[in-house]
Amino acid sequence: MLGTATGKDASLTETRARKRNSAKIVTRKIWLPKLMYDALPVFYLVSGIAAFLTTLYISEWFWVLPHYILFSAACLHLGIAVYRRRRRSHDDA
Repeated sequence: MLGTATGKDASLTETRARKRNSAKIVTRKIWLPKLMYDALPVFYLVSGIAAFLTTLYISEWFWVLPHYILFSAACLHLGIAVYRRRRRSHDDA
C-alpha cells in the first residue's frame, strides 16, 4: 500500500494508526459558547428556509437547484431534530 505521495510503502500498522487518529478527530467533542449552542437550531432553520426561498427565486432550471432543495431539507430536518431533542431532554429533567 502506498502511503505517501513519494511512493514509499506504508506498513499496515501505520495505516491503521492514521485511520484511528483521524476517527478520533472527527468524533471528538468540541466546546461551543452557550450563545452559539443555543442558536444552532435557529441557524439550521433559517438556513433551510433561506435555501428554500432561493429555489423559489430561481426562475429557470439550473444545475444547482436540486442542491439547494437537498440542503434546505437537510437543514430543516437538522433544526427540527436538534430542537426536539433539546426540548425532550429539558422536559425529562
